[in-house]
Amino acid sequence: MRALHTSDWHVGKRIGRYGRSDEYRAVIDEVIAIADAEDVDIVLHSGDLFDRPVPPVEALDIAFTGLVGLTDGGRRPVVVIAGNHDSVGFFEALAPFLRSQNIHMVGEIKRPDEGAVLDIQTSSGRAVVSCFPFLREGRAFHVWDVVADHYKKYADRLRSISEAYSDYAGKLAGADAVQFLIAHFLVGGVEVHGHGAARGERSLHMGEAYAATSEAIPPGPQYVAMGHIHAPQPVPGAKVPAEYAGSLLELDFGEAGEEKRVVLVDVEPGLPATVRSVGLTGGRRLVRAVGEWGDLLVRDDLRESYLDLTVTTAGPDPGLVDRARAEFDYLVNVRAEYPRAETDATSRAGQSLDELYGAYYLENEGVVAPPELLAAFREVMEEAGYASS
Repeated sequence: MRALHTSDWHVGKRIGRYGRSDEYRAVIDEVIAIADAEDVDIVLHSGDLFDRPVPPVEALDIAFTGLVGLTDGGRRPVVVIAGNHDSVGFFEALAPFLRSQNIHMVGEIKRPDEGAVLDIQTSSGRAVVSCFPFLREGRAFHVWDVVADHYKKYADRLRSISEAYSDYAGKLAGADAVQFLIAHFLVGGVEVHGHGAARGERSLHMGEAYAATSEAIPPGPQYVAMGHIHAPQPVPGAKVPAEYAGSLLELDFGEAGEEKRVVLVDVEPGLPATVRSVGLTGGRRLVRAVGEWGDLLVRDDLRESYLDLTVTTAGPDPGLVDRARAEFDYLVNVRAEYPRAETDATSRAGQSLDELYGAYYLENEGVVAPPELLAAFREVMEEAGYASS
């Protein structure tokens, strides 16, 4: 059996003032083409289908058109779990209507025998798929647990849930089915690259409180399809083949330069899976560039990329933003970088308004305010009825 693992689409996410609908359609079409060309039997999506719980209409159209396309006319099952950006209720409400399309959506943490473990027929035999959506810390317990167990650590909850799924799935699979686990959580030790810039992962759900150990990856499944981390990589310390497929596009400048991919998984009942990556080329590149204005203008890689620019200057450059927007079609951020003077943190009690403004300018801009700017400030204050002392 061959599975395709994809994750963290975040359909609907913008970059600065730019929508990315055309990019999403193109890269999802690329994933569909890979699934068809590789004769994939089942698709595993490990969460964050959307970027926000209530997606705009266009995002709904893009995502569900893509999922339907992945079914190859209903012949190929697609399993999708909810990530931390998705709405649990929305997934559960849609699930009955999409099942007829061979799309299986799981939003809630469920008992193994009440919808968490699916027995799915594919063109190459049975696949038993355990579905472990994102679990918020405040709900980190089983409804079937005794109350005393509700107060275990989050990592312990993750481990016990995945073990319960694995035990049940092993009995259900028997000797003639392959076993998969799809999950959306952070395993401690994973590499979250960032280059010092913000990333697409929600920081609220990336701290130590949300970190599991590798013990949360049970030995039963033959492949574990992980979501939540956008940098493609194996799961550290896992005892079975387990991968973070990574995000579909470079979503923020912390992901600039990452090679995006899907994972192809070949597996037979009772044997470990073999995995390989297939790179994705869709989507506009993200580039962080630093340099003098003249040097940036002659760089060929900046014209068709989303840009985060840092321009080295001698001092504040009030016209920089307008010049950069006029020059670069996909500018997202621009800032001036120059030597900054140290500010005096002593009390400013008794200072005049223009002195306070001068101190504010020095603190924020890193240089002494020009005399003409201070003169203009005093003129404005006088027109407003304030007398300079």
